[in-house]
Amino acid sequence: MTLPRLTVSLAAQRLTWADGVRQQSWPVSTATVGADERNGSGGTPRGRHRIRARIGDGADSHAVFIGRRPTGEIWTPELAATAPHRDWILGRILWLCGCEPGRNRFGAVDTMRRYIYIHGTPPDQPLGVPGSHGCIRMACDDVVTLFDCTPAGSEVWIDD
Repeated sequence: MTLPRLTVSLAAQRLTWADGVRQQSWPVSTATVGADERNGSGGTPRGRHRIRARIGDGADSHAVFIGRRPTGEIWTPELAATAPHRDWILGRILWLCGCEPGRNRFGAVDTMRRYIYIHGTPPDQPLGVPGSHGCIRMACDDVVTLFDCTPAGSEVWIDD
């Protein structure tokens, strides 16, 4: 079985999934500050990555996660109003692991230790423009679709 490949374009703010036969593309939102691999930078790390872990299988598409664990909450505008500064992680999590030592793996540039994910974001958050703290945000229904066709180990390439 050939694993699919995901490509995230920071310039286009799009994620493309391809398996050699089919291809799909969705708008995303990456880091407000742009590309940066360093710990604490808030930037989206570039280069070759893999899906390290898949979290949230079977959860509601608007299920709320904190620390990669479901809180039992389902995102609604009313819930959002109670925590206006919360960085919402919804629906599914595809946790990324860097593959390039010194660039996005190990030491001060370790993507996995930075907790960089592909995850769902509330419907009131814009996509197609930078706006995250380093993660790759997607519409909740889109991240569920992506999750369902992307096994652990799949390659993720993030480029400018």
